[in-house]
Amino acid sequence: MSAVYLHNVTVAPEDIDGQGHVNNVVYVRWIQDAGVAHSSANGWTPARYQQAGIGWVARSHHIDYLKPAFEGEEIVIRTWVSEFKRVSSIRRYRILRASDETELAVAETNWAFVNLETRAPARIPPEVRECFEVWTE
Repeated sequence: MSAVYLHNVTVAPEDIDGQGHVNNVVYVRWIQDAGVAHSSANGWTPARYQQAGIGWVARSHHIDYLKPAFEGEEIVIRTWVSEFKRVSSIRRYRILRASDETELAVAETNWAFVNLETRAPARIPPEVRECFEVWTE
């Protein structure tokens, strides 16, 4: 288990907005996909969460856009869990251009843990917590 997970994407034509760079909404998709990939790599796939009747919902996203990304560029999203509370977790992200490691954006998501049937907050079980190393940058 690695504290920091690397998720790679290539900027697709449909990611580009009217200004010729990656649309801000695409960054939200990227960070969500990176978090799901990290969880899956640590043994908690979407199917496993569904089967257990538990899962995560986003409470908030915060993204600082620093530099633009363009079609065809290779992007690396570095993500890690920086904090666990009783029913929530903070996940952080650094989004970089792979070719020169220029930081394009930094982001944070506050995730709430829920019972999927009731949609009520649920205590994060030890078997989930133990699959993630908390890392502070």
